[in-house]
This record gives sequence, structure tokens and C-alpha cells, in this order.
Amino acid sequence: MNIKELTKGIFKENPVFIIVLGLCPVLGVSTQVSNAIGMSAGVVFVLLFSNITISALRHVIPDSIHIPAYIVIIASLVTIIELMMHAFAPAVYAALGVYLPLIVVNCIILGRAEAFASSNTVLDSALDAIGMSIGFALSLTLIALIREVLGAGTITLFPVGSF
Repeated sequence: MNIKELTKGIFKENPVFIIVLGLCPVLGVSTQVSNAIGMSAGVVFVLLFSNITISALRHVIPDSIHIPAYIVIIASLVTIIELMMHAFAPAVYAALGVYLPLIVVNCIILGRAEAFASSNTVLDSALDAIGMSIGFALSLTLIALIREVLGAGTITLFPVGSF
């Protein structure tokens, strides 16, 4: 297992703080920690399975249509996560609104598909996706925590001072 691929997305190449990708959903859904966790779960699922799929099919997808093929793969995964959230977490689904389907064109996911998964092994692509997902989730949750505490004086359901 290549630990470098796993850890680079958390610190050295953090998608939000270092590479500055995916700021639109970060700013849009980081009003509450619960929203940040829901979006992070969606990004983890889509990034992991899109990287695995694209890496596995990298020799099959022609170069002339690789971006449209990536978008179809990612859109299919986003549809799955949307249906799951709508069924099992309707409050989070409603809170994420338009930002959930926008995962399809999220720069982090398309960037990792193009820059990494399309030219690396399935295992390395999975580790890269996990590391980038953790980096994104930590960044988004930290920003949401700061925004929620400063803006609303709460941490999701607990007022500051009650714990």
C-alpha cells in the first residue's frame, strides 16, 4: 500500500486549502456542520467510486471522449447518492439543495479523474480518492464549524456553553 497516495490529499495537496478546488460547494454548504458532513459523505462516495471505475476503464475509454465518459460515470454515481440521501436523509438532501447535483462538475472530482485515476492503478487511484476525500471532508467540516459557531453561536444542535 502506498501511504504517500493516501496522505497527500490530507495535508500536502489538500483540495480546498492548498489546491483551492471545490470552493463553490464549500461556501454554499458550510453553514452547518451537519450539512458539511452530508456533502462530505457524498463527495467521498463519488470520488472513491469514480476514481476506481475510471482507473479500471482507463485503457478502454478512447482519448477523444474521455471527459464526456468521466462525466457520465460521475453523474451516475451522483444520481445514486442523491437517491440514497433523498430516501434516508431527506433533511440533509433538502439542505444541500442544488450543491448535491453539482458534484458532477466539481473540480476536485473531475480533476482527480483526469490528473490521477486516468493514468494510475486502481489501488493507487482508490488511495488517492480516500486521501483527497478526507482532506476535503476535514476542510469543509472545519470551515462549517467556524461559520456555525461565529454565525449562529451553535454547533449543529448544541448552543455554545451547553457542553
